Amino acid sequence: MLQAPAKLNNTLFDVDSLEQEPNRNGYGKGLVAAGEQNKHVVVLTADLAESTRSHWFAEKFPERFFEIGVAEQNMATIASGLGISGKIPFISSYATFSPGRNWEQIRTTIAYNDANVKIAGHHAGVSTGPDGATHQAIEDIATMRAMPNMKVIVPCDVIEAEKATRAAADMWGPVYIRFARAATPVFTTKDTPFVPGKAEIVWSSRGPDVAIIACGPLVYRALIAAKELEEKNIKTIVVNNHTIKPLDELTITAVVKKAKAVVTVEEHSVLGGLGGAIAEFLARTYPVPMAFVGMQDIFGESGGSEELIVKYGMDVSDIKKAVISVMKRK
Repeated sequence: MLQAPAKLNNTLFDVDSLEQEPNRNGYGKGLVAAGEQNKHVVVLTADLAESTRSHWFAEKFPERFFEIGVAEQNMATIASGLGISGKIPFISSYATFSPGRNWEQIRTTIAYNDANVKIAGHHAGVSTGPDGATHQAIEDIATMRAMPNMKVIVPCDVIEAEKATRAAADMWGPVYIRFARAATPVFTTKDTPFVPGKAEIVWSSRGPDVAIIACGPLVYRALIAAKELEEKNIKTIVVNNHTIKPLDELTITAVVKKAKAVVTVEEHSVLGGLGGAIAEFLARTYPVPMAFVGMQDIFGESGGSEELIVKYGMDVSDIKKAVISVMKRK
């Protein structure tokens, strides 16, 4: 039996009144909360304390904050030593630099040793905007989920980002958490369930035609698409699949057996990310027609965050088109 949809914000579909906040703020809040709870939490940054909101931790716990400078590889190796010495280090930078620039150090000194290090990849996806392709991580989920021992979490809003950060501090081993720069709708609440490794159903129609499985801030656009499709008598289930690895295979199986078709939605390349993880699992267990909303094997460019989401086919209308398209192949 499918779980009931998770409790969300009461003003979920009142876009004008819904609060907007970058989910990276949740990382900063989560660091402070984790630091208050556990004296072994330490934070390292690579000259991006304010952008990653790590400066809030630095202000509260200066003796547990380390500014490494523009040296992401060094940051990873220092953290690995801390992680196998009883500390709980969080390393903070843009995702194109960490894990982009220091992937090999993360692989060899953190993942290979199962060191207790948490990697925060900020400004991920094309909604980073004007900084352009060099700063828009669209491959990070793929590279990190392929790494043994690594867990991968992509929170959907600022509240879930805080929960994910606090949860990561309590989990043993390497964890990659992906954050966005742009302000996005705050549609979960403090009472919305969040358990690492447990996908949450956030919308469910009776007799669904398609399952929409999404992660990150695009979960909200998936919800808007589901509401608009319902008005046209197209029924969906929407899943907030915040944990890419380990995948919640039980929930995914239950959802897909109901819907018999899947659309995945992510602000990441359609190669190797959430869509790849779902496709790999279903290919082994329960193959169904699938469609993939995301970056279609292309780099981004400079522009406004909203402009780029629309240009690269990740908006509400694109999700709706993908649902209608995959229904024809059932």
